[in-house]
Amino acid sequence: MGPRPGGGGRGPGPAGEPGDPPRRGLCGAPAGAAGRRRAPRAAGLRRPGLERHGSAAGVAPPFGGPVGGDTVTDQDRFPPWLGPLDHHLLSEGTHRRAYEKLGAHPAVLDGVAGTAFAVWAPSAQRVSVVGPFNDWDGRRHPMRSSDSGVWERFVPDVGPGDLYKFELTGPRGEPLALKADPFAFRCEVPPRTASVVHGLGGYAWGDAAWMGARGRVPIHRAPFSAYEVHLGSWRRRPDGRYLNYREIAEQLIPYVTYLGFTHVELLPVSEHPFYGSWGYQPLGLFAPTGRYGTPEDFKAFVDAFHQAGLGVVLDWVPAHFPEDAHGLTFFDGTHLYEHADPRQGRLVDWGTLAYNYGRREVQTFLIANALYWLDQFHVDGLRVDAVASMLYLDYSRKEGQWVPNRHGGRENLEAVAFLRRLNEAVYAEHPDAFTIAEESTAWPMVSRPTSAGGLGFGFKWNMGWMHDTLLYFSRTMLHRRFHHDELTFSMLYHGTENYVLPLSHDEVVHGKRSLLGRMPGSDWERLANLRLLLAWTFAHPGKKLLFMGTELGQEREWNHATALDWELLDRPDHKGIHDLLRDLNALYRARTSLHEGDCEPGGFSWIEAGDRANSVLSLLRLGPAPGDLTVVILNFTALVHRDYRVGVPVPGPFEECLNTDGPSYGGQGFLNPGSLRPEPIPLHGCRQSIRLTLPPLGAVFLRPTGGGVE
Repeated sequence: MGPRPGGGGRGPGPAGEPGDPPRRGLCGAPAGAAGRRRAPRAAGLRRPGLERHGSAAGVAPPFGGPVGGDTVTDQDRFPPWLGPLDHHLLSEGTHRRAYEKLGAHPAVLDGVAGTAFAVWAPSAQRVSVVGPFNDWDGRRHPMRSSDSGVWERFVPDVGPGDLYKFELTGPRGEPLALKADPFAFRCEVPPRTASVVHGLGGYAWGDAAWMGARGRVPIHRAPFSAYEVHLGSWRRRPDGRYLNYREIAEQLIPYVTYLGFTHVELLPVSEHPFYGSWGYQPLGLFAPTGRYGTPEDFKAFVDAFHQAGLGVVLDWVPAHFPEDAHGLTFFDGTHLYEHADPRQGRLVDWGTLAYNYGRREVQTFLIANALYWLDQFHVDGLRVDAVASMLYLDYSRKEGQWVPNRHGGRENLEAVAFLRRLNEAVYAEHPDAFTIAEESTAWPMVSRPTSAGGLGFGFKWNMGWMHDTLLYFSRTMLHRRFHHDELTFSMLYHGTENYVLPLSHDEVVHGKRSLLGRMPGSDWERLANLRLLLAWTFAHPGKKLLFMGTELGQEREWNHATALDWELLDRPDHKGIHDLLRDLNALYRARTSLHEGDCEPGGFSWIEAGDRANSVLSLLRLGPAPGDLTVVILNFTALVHRDYRVGVPVPGPFEECLNTDGPSYGGQGFLNPGSLRPEPIPLHGCRQSIRLTLPPLGAVFLRPTGGGVE
């Protein structure tokens, strides 16, 4: 979920946004640019033409008057770009690859090179494509309409790198703001707003081995530990400017590999006008943001990760969009993508507009976009943002500010149908990919198949676990024994969904403090608590997600305008957090008992959940084979528990495979070296038990070294 800026999604990013040139008009045009027939084609940033028809407001002029230059009859020379089947599927709302026809496509028709433009605007009286190639003059290239509401036009001698927008008049003949292409594959770098002609394909992928093996082991049974990244603030150049996609990949891949993560999850990369939205208020859904490079650069980013054996997950936002005039709002003079009634369409918290999922064409737009990222960019999964805001008509609304559904209820039936269609399409077209829902309520069966009545997601974020866990860890060690249930409650429902345990960006902003900043006690106790939180995350069933900077033990909240505090790695205590996370990931990946049962009720069992007096939990993580288990004991107080006894189901010896109190992690060294041999003292339902030392604010992971399960 993105931020909630008071100004919505309008306007440029914060002052001094690195890498962005100053605003120079709607398309960044310098004075006197009018009259140029062609802007230089893209090899990096181009000098855009002037949107002279619309001045500051970007409003289209009335059609009519002398045309001059190109003739309006040129379009009659060329065959239609869309065929009858395209129009039928678009009207039906089932064109899964709509992006192959709508938008701007460099093509050769009847032996003439140019670009085919197509846009859905059913209520517009007239539509033209405009750009430097026609002096932004809508009289030059009017488009022809169809019964499906799609307007199209082939324009010769326009190709990759050329800027364009659509000029529309509304249903009453009123001029509208010049619109960017909803299907644009490339956009100008904000605050500039024009679309850029850019074709599909053209990149030579080198990830065939990854793609061929993807899904060979079902992701629910495989280790999944994701490092969540905001590309603009992970690292920056010394002068504060952004790294580009290729530079980020060169540095991020070895770093993530060293730490042992299996995937990176990227905050949204779709083009977004307001940098401070972190990408969660996108307008160019089909365009990787130009802040960090070209679409080919982003493909190279994904390709490099795959070749290094790492997956890539994208945060994806089909819930809402900002109200910027050049975007989707009031697109053809009507509420085309959004609801007309603000009680249905406006999300006050974010100053954005919700999509109208009742329109088949809007569903097609969004589903085609999801498939586009999987088809064209080889991403491995989509984490769908703000699902709760889609499911509930009264989401963040007071009484009288929302409209009930046809049954009088609060469920958004159209959104439910859309989410089911979305997941059915993703898993039909890419059965080796996956979807994750950021859903914060008790809506049932989010990650269950649509055939069983579920929403069809592969996973759901466990927001309840996150909330209860962080609340518990914020409490003083003395009072934790009175709140033991905040840790144990999640085990009552962990088998109801396929969960991801998120320690995400949302938990380290807006006054919530950093994870380290939430921890009570002395400096040593705070760092020990953070180590314990990481151990609890890896001990608990569920896939893992940690936001960048967690591994550094950042003191401050995340700031999207600056890089992480990398200098913390020079401090041994903070380097210890970093190294512990590396070892937890290695243990998680190596031991099947810690990951194969993440989404199975049988993958976990309590040993003792009721030791409130000592604030200690002990549990088993269980693999598919007999004897495949890991014992985890966690001490949530600052006291050392010597000779602590725990029942175990295995008669053979155990050894300590990880202890968060290791000196290399910044701990005090209360370890359990050598072999731990069970004694025939029944405890916790087992015939034998072991005796060990529990470190202060520490976790101990044990593995059996012989013997079988009782």
